[in-house]
Amino acid sequence: MKVACVGGGPAGLYLSILLKRDDPDHDITVYERGPEGSTYGWGVTYWRPLLDRLHRHDPESARAVEEHSVTWRDGVAHVGDLSVRHRGDTGHGIGRHRLLEILAARARALGVRLEYGHEVTAPGELPAADLVVAADGVGSALRTRHAGHFGTAARPGRNRYLWLGTTKVFDAFTFAFVPTAHGWIWAYGYGFGPGHSTCVVECAPETWRGLGLDGADEGEGLVLLEKLFADVLDGHPLVARPATGAGVLPWQPFRTLTNRVWSHGNLVLLGDAAHTTHYSVGAGTTLALEDAMSLAAALRGRPAVPDALARYAAERRAALLPVQSAARYSARFYEHLPRYLALPPEQMFALLGQRHSPLLPYLPPRLYYRLDRAAGRLEPLRRVKRRLGPKLARAAQTRALTRGGG
Repeated sequence: MKVACVGGGPAGLYLSILLKRDDPDHDITVYERGPEGSTYGWGVTYWRPLLDRLHRHDPESARAVEEHSVTWRDGVAHVGDLSVRHRGDTGHGIGRHRLLEILAARARALGVRLEYGHEVTAPGELPAADLVVAADGVGSALRTRHAGHFGTAARPGRNRYLWLGTTKVFDAFTFAFVPTAHGWIWAYGYGFGPGHSTCVVECAPETWRGLGLDGADEGEGLVLLEKLFADVLDGHPLVARPATGAGVLPWQPFRTLTNRVWSHGNLVLLGDAAHTTHYSVGAGTTLALEDAMSLAAALRGRPAVPDALARYAAERRAALLPVQSAARYSARFYEHLPRYLALPPEQMFALLGQRHSPLLPYLPPRLYYRLDRAAGRLEPLRRVKRRLGPKLARAAQTRALTRGGG
């Protein structure tokens, strides 16, 4: 089979690896518009179940990913002057640049052609292929050309966010919530290498404007944020990605992207071109890699391409439902953050861990906290929570789909 994969991110590269492992006779080319090594972004997060799946699908690349990742177990929340630390599940971080290096090297070793600096905006610009994969990200040009067919919808969230790096190496997944005269501003920080961490900053639009971040240039904005988060940065700087354009920080609302249909003829959507989930659930890279696993499995054994694409789309759409629901509730938690910040830090941190719950928005926070603690001790309450939560989630998902999601 001849495959043209547009987009050299984790989804496209990993798909090419899996297809070549399944059949070395596949003729696969990955087209990436940027020069090799030019990717921006800081670290990405993932959890042990993904690493186990990577080891099952391609042990060689999985070993390299694990070797170059950092690991944490604790979560820390700083709320104003108060702090609390909890032990949680094991998490991992790896630099996006390093992840792409690993996957590109593995793809080349298997015989995949990688063409960097080659932008593709339409399938007609490619040589004839049995399968064209749109793995070109949330702004996918291939998908946009057929947006009506795919039923593409993008819903912006309310808050503004900013993706930064720092030389402060966090030893835990760190949350910092800072009060200001214009409302709360907060950051999520996690390490991804021996000398760097990711730091995502978020706030409500009125706080963003009130602090003057909407009009500040890059230097002024970074200085202000460094002052606000000085207690957790310990004197380390915040760093913006290069080439932000007009010298301003790229604040934006998160856009949740969905598609009603995932294929058009022999063109199929993969990764962020097909779907996005709010960054606060830390699932973007995991979902992209799982898309690649699913599509490779559907194509295994040389079935008819339309049948394989239908199977892939059905499988992944079903798998995404709980993640999309969790992401919506997580985003909603942060959009209504003042509702929870009046709690003692231990209770606030406990509800932070429950932010994916479809019950949380409908109960007073203190009542939810007490019920959740009681549910941990009483089986009847656990059963009620297990029954009612999914029903609310399904109802919310149905409402979202009727508004054009997918």
